[in-house]
Amino acid sequence: MKKATLEIPEEFQIKEQIHQQEYLVNGELKKWNGNITEVFSTISSTAEYAPTLLGSIPDMGEPEAMDALDAAVGAYNQGQGVWPTMKVKDRIECMEAFVKKMEAKREEVVKLLMWEIGKSLPDSQKEFDRTVEYIYDTIEDYKQLDRDSAKFQKHDGVYAHIRRGPLGVVLCLGPYNYPLNETFALLIPAIIMGNTTVFKPAKHGVLLITPLLEAFQSSFPKGVVNILFGRGRAVAAPIMKTGKVDVLALIGNSKSANALQDQHPKSNRLRLVLGLEAKNPAIILPDADLDLTINECLAGTLSFNGQRCTALKVVYIHEDIKDEFLKRFSEKVDALKFGNPWDDGAKLTPLPEPGKPAYIQELLDDAKTKGARVKNKKGGKQSDNYIWPAVLYPVTKDMRVYEEEQFGPIIPILSFKDIEEPLNDMAESNYGQQVSLFGKDVYTLSPLIDTLANLVCRVNLNSSCQRGPDVYPFTGRKDSAQSTLSVHDALRSFSVRTFVAFKDNELNNETIEQLLEAKVSNFLSTDYIL
Repeated sequence: MKKATLEIPEEFQIKEQIHQQEYLVNGELKKWNGNITEVFSTISSTAEYAPTLLGSIPDMGEPEAMDALDAAVGAYNQGQGVWPTMKVKDRIECMEAFVKKMEAKREEVVKLLMWEIGKSLPDSQKEFDRTVEYIYDTIEDYKQLDRDSAKFQKHDGVYAHIRRGPLGVVLCLGPYNYPLNETFALLIPAIIMGNTTVFKPAKHGVLLITPLLEAFQSSFPKGVVNILFGRGRAVAAPIMKTGKVDVLALIGNSKSANALQDQHPKSNRLRLVLGLEAKNPAIILPDADLDLTINECLAGTLSFNGQRCTALKVVYIHEDIKDEFLKRFSEKVDALKFGNPWDDGAKLTPLPEPGKPAYIQELLDDAKTKGARVKNKKGGKQSDNYIWPAVLYPVTKDMRVYEEEQFGPIIPILSFKDIEEPLNDMAESNYGQQVSLFGKDVYTLSPLIDTLANLVCRVNLNSSCQRGPDVYPFTGRKDSAQSTLSVHDALRSFSVRTFVAFKDNELNNETIEQLLEAKVSNFLSTDYIL
C-alpha cells in the first residue's frame, strides 16, 4: 500500500521536524538544554494510521519562569522603564516593525495551524490574516486614542491632561483553538499600551510561535516580550505566587483562571482580562426560516468541530417545528465532508486532542442511558482521530451534555412549548456570553431581545454566534468573561486613565508652556500623530 504522504500536497508535507530549542527572555533567544515534550499531530502522514511527530518544545519550570518574570519586572522598572515611558509614536513603530516581520511568516504559521490543531486550510489562512488585520486596526485605534488625548481639559479652575497609562506586568495565556488570533488579541494591546509581558503558548498550537520568536526579539526593547514553554502549573503558578503580576490575561477555562488568581498574594491588586467558557444556546421560534436556521446552526455548532467558546452548544427548538428541523438538520450533518485540513471542501477535520473522541463518547453514553437518541445515521461513529458529530434528542437537564461545555462534535437539542423554558434555563446557567435567536415576528422578537440582552452580551438575530468582527465588543456575563476584548476595548482593558492636573494660575501656566515647548516629557505632550 502506498504512503498517504503522496496524497498530501507537497507544500503541506512535514519534511523537517521543528525541535524548538530557544526561548525568549530579556531580549535574548536563549538556548534550552533541559527536558523536552514531543509534539504530535493526530493527523497521520501514512496510509496506516499513526500520529505524526512534528517536533518538540522545552519543558520548563520555576527557574525559567522566574527569569522571564524578572526580565518583565526589570523592563517595566516601576513605570520608569524604556517601554512604559516611550513616546506613543515610537511604540507604534516597534509594533509596525513586528507585524511586517510576522507577515513574512504566513506560509509557515498556516501550515503549523493545520498540523497542530487540525484547522482547515481556509480557516487557518483566515486566522492568520485576521490576526494581522487586528494588529493594524489596534495601531490605528491607538493613534486615535492618543490624538483624543493630545489636549487639556479645564473644570472648576483646574486643568487636566488625561491619557491612558500601562498597568505593569502582564501574564498572558492563550487558548489552543485560536492559538494565534485569540492569544494575540491579548498580547498585542497589552504590549502597545506600554505593559511588559510574560507569554506562554497553549497546550496545542505551540510550534507555530517558533517562526515568530525572532520577530518579537528584534522588534521590541529587551524584557518587553518574554516567551516561555511548558505546563501552566509548572510555569504560570510560580509567577503568580510572587505577587509581581499586575494583569492576568487568559482565554481558556474558569477553573484555570480561578486557580491562578488564588495563587496571587494580593488578588485585590490583580486586573483580570478573561475570556472563558460558554454554553451558547440557539433558540428557534416556530416562524423561523428553516433553510437559513439550519445552515446557521450547522455553522454555529460544527465550525472547527465545535471547538470554539462562541460555538452553539445547545439548541432549543419549538415543538411545532421539531420533527422537520431534526430530520433536515441530521441529514445536513451527515452530508458534511470529513478530511484533512488541506482537503478541498473539508468541513470536519481531525480533533487535536487525542482524548477528545473518548470524552465525546462518554457524553453520548450518559445521554443515551437517560433517554436521548442519536438522530443522525453517522452520529458517534469513530475513527482513529475523530468521532462523527452526534445530533442528540431529547436532551434533559440531568445529562452531562446539558451541563458541560462539550467543546467538540456533539449537538444537544431540547424542545420547548413555552419560551419561558429556555429563558429560565439561560437565567440559571453559569454562563452568559451569546445567544442565537431565530424567528421573524417582530412583536415576538422585541420582548425576547430585551430580555436576552440582559442575560448575555451579544444577541445574534437569525445568525450563529461568533466573535468577530474584532471591532465589536467581545465579553460575557457570569463565568464567561471578565473585561472586554475588541480592538477598541482591549486597549482600555490593558491600561488605566492617568493624568496631570494643575490649578489655573500664572506659575502653573508658565511651567506647562515651558514643558510643552521643551518636548522633554513623553506623557505631557500635545503632539498629534497623523
